Amino acid sequence: MDIHHILDKLPHRYPFLLVDRILDVDVQAKSLRALKNITINEPFFTGHFPSRPVMPGVLMLEALAQSSALLAFTVEGISLAPDTLFYFVGVDGVRFKRPVEPGDQLVLHTAFDRVRAGIYKFNCKATVDDDLAVEASLMCTMRKVQ
Repeated sequence: MDIHHILDKLPHRYPFLLVDRILDVDVQAKSLRALKNITINEPFFTGHFPSRPVMPGVLMLEALAQSSALLAFTVEGISLAPDTLFYFVGVDGVRFKRPVEPGDQLVLHTAFDRVRAGIYKFNCKATVDDDLAVEASLMCTMRKVQ
């Protein structure tokens, strides 16, 4: 699935859209792999860090949350109403294993764990060249905006 599909599903836009392409979705396994190309043109690199650009960890988690939302929408057949958002509401077990720098391709792996009381839980990791960059369990929920 390309960027046009992602733009149809997610409300995020530049500079906060952090998924460039969906590589594959396994509906049976309820898993998804997506891609975020990391370029020197990312706005956060001007301040993080000017002498050694590194992608902020919280943005890696946000990219995983966005890919998890795309998985939920695909597996559950969800389309967001104009007055509804899929919020990132929690994170457990975060471990950062390597820095992510300009020129890297961050492969986002997310697998659906469960949904309980409207809270979706996902097991996630992101890799660069098959090296683990970050892993976490993420929780998200849908809420109407006011």
